[in-house]
Amino acid sequence: MRTDNEIERDVKDELQWDPDLDATDIAVSVKQGVVTLAGFVKSWSDKYEAEAAAKRVSGVKGIANDLEVRLPGVDERPDPDIARDAVSAIKNQLPLSSEDIRVVVKNGWITLEGNVEWYYQKSTAESAVRRLKGVRGVINSIVIKPRVQPSEIKRKIEDAFTRSAEIDAKRITVEANGSEVILKGTVRSWAEREEAGRQAWAAPGVTKVDNRIVVSP
Repeated sequence: MRTDNEIERDVKDELQWDPDLDATDIAVSVKQGVVTLAGFVKSWSDKYEAEAAAKRVSGVKGIANDLEVRLPGVDERPDPDIARDAVSAIKNQLPLSSEDIRVVVKNGWITLEGNVEWYYQKSTAESAVRRLKGVRGVINSIVIKPRVQPSEIKRKIEDAFTRSAEIDAKRITVEANGSEVILKGTVRSWAEREEAGRQAWAAPGVTKVDNRIVVSP
């Protein structure tokens, strides 16, 4: 069992190690394995990268991301400019389904709306706009409306876990109620827990994943 001090030290080191992140004004605290990130960053992508960096550290059981985005004056942009770039970015990444996605921008916050068939389309749309200049935050309200039979979901997720080199499939159970999935069990790290959730979301037809997996190194 790793101590909070060890986890805090490693999270700070991981934040400094990430070349895509300016961690100058990020404060880290840990209590019972739960990491709190406080302070401010210069972009929405930095806030996202800081959380991702903390999740990679062994022993992390949870994360409270309280970072505030403070854009430098040079990065301030009008909402219409951000909206045009967002539409273009999504079309570039999702040429076949971009017409089903709507972009709304207010005070630098992007809201994504619409319906798609796969979770990867929802995830890709968000990642496409995350790094745009002037973005203060992203709200992903895209709804997944699958065409796949719900009975296939559980089997496909279990097969994906078995194939994965990063997941111990024997320690995880999958429950499916229609298109909604519940994951239970224990894993060795927060990263493995996240990977299990990602694999479940990647299955065709999944509209919700309730990740109840516990981190137990």
